[in-house]
Amino acid sequence: MREEREHSTYRSPEYSGYRDQGCALSHSCLKCPLPRCRHDAQADGRQNSKGVRNREILSQIKVAKKSVAELAESYGVSKRTIQRIIRRSSSEQHLNREA
Repeated sequence: MREEREHSTYRSPEYSGYRDQGCALSHSCLKCPLPRCRHDAQADGRQNSKGVRNREILSQIKVAKKSVAELAESYGVSKRTIQRIIRRSSSEQHLNREA
């Protein structure tokens, strides 16, 4: 009985639903020619793309007067994420004014 419980709580890769779909550079992660995953090699890669996305969102708020709900739906994120972006932006602006 204990073995059953341990087996059911731990899922090794062989028993998981993982599908190797690769990325834009290789059709399979496991057959990729790169020595390191491009996502691992560029630790700030996601941060950069999020920065671009966040600036676009802030622009949509100011220029197009879009609501939090509209932005969340169009960018595929939660309303809370949009609110965080707004809050962080206003905090950064406040800090820049003090400097």
